[in-house]
Amino acid sequence: MSDGLTEANRADPRGVGIGWRHAHYDEVLERQPALAFLEVHSENFFGCGGAPLAVLAQAREIYPVSLHGVGLSLGSAAGLDLWHLDQLARLVLGMQPVRVSDHASFARGHAGGRAVHAADLLPIPFSHEALDVLCANVQRVQDRLQRRFMVENLSSYLSLDTPPDETALEEAEFLTLLARRTGCQLLVDVNNIYVNALNARINGLSGDPVQHCLTWLDAVNPADVGEIHLAGHCHVKDADGEIVIDDHGSRVCPEVWQIYQHAVTRFGPVPTLIEWDTDVPALDVLLDEAARARDLSAVAQRGCA
Repeated sequence: MSDGLTEANRADPRGVGIGWRHAHYDEVLERQPALAFLEVHSENFFGCGGAPLAVLAQAREIYPVSLHGVGLSLGSAAGLDLWHLDQLARLVLGMQPVRVSDHASFARGHAGGRAVHAADLLPIPFSHEALDVLCANVQRVQDRLQRRFMVENLSSYLSLDTPPDETALEEAEFLTLLARRTGCQLLVDVNNIYVNALNARINGLSGDPVQHCLTWLDAVNPADVGEIHLAGHCHVKDADGEIVIDDHGSRVCPEVWQIYQHAVTRFGPVPTLIEWDTDVPALDVLLDEAARARDLSAVAQRGCA
């Protein structure tokens, strides 16, 4: 039984969607709430068959689907894992998603004469050398998939130095150059920008974290932005210090909503995702967050009219 899905939702992947996690598989398929799209983690659906692919195909009959990956290691100087890329290409061919994305990060390298994978999203330096590596890998993904790809900015908890004779690029400039050189789109995670700004303040950098985020957004070309992510984060403080973690385990905070409103004012009504991956709540909590994002986006668009 449907509780609000319309033909417009089925036809238009713009608007607001949610990250579709296992806890909500059955309920979403039964209720068919009014969402513009569902986003899933690509790696959860690798393979040639089985229950995961069957349930994703069922959802694909109702909603547009976006594939969001965590394992391509796009910033790796060791290159891409061709098995991983082949699995992604097979999934894209079968599901025909509206968008495909991964992160501006690395996880893959060589150690002891063999390839190793860190199973994490590790940051890359914002250097020209790292940009060359990222561009080459993103272009290879786009060539293999035969479609435009999206790359997400990272929440990072350490920074890597650039060569001593080179000045590091600002993150927004780095990603803008990536989009310009490869033709890819940017997936702007607003919460990640804010988490990084909070951690920078903890580490002694001055300035208002919210204003830092607004300046970051203003440095990005609106035409490059293909999707926005929203999520919650947590503050951890113990004897070893304090840190803010992008854990996707709570509601979006007021400051991130403020930054999001600036983003949709600047970028227009790009697709927006509510992410929630830890301590996953009842589906209605996610739908409430999605409704708020829709309302803020509508207010921003009326203000621009």
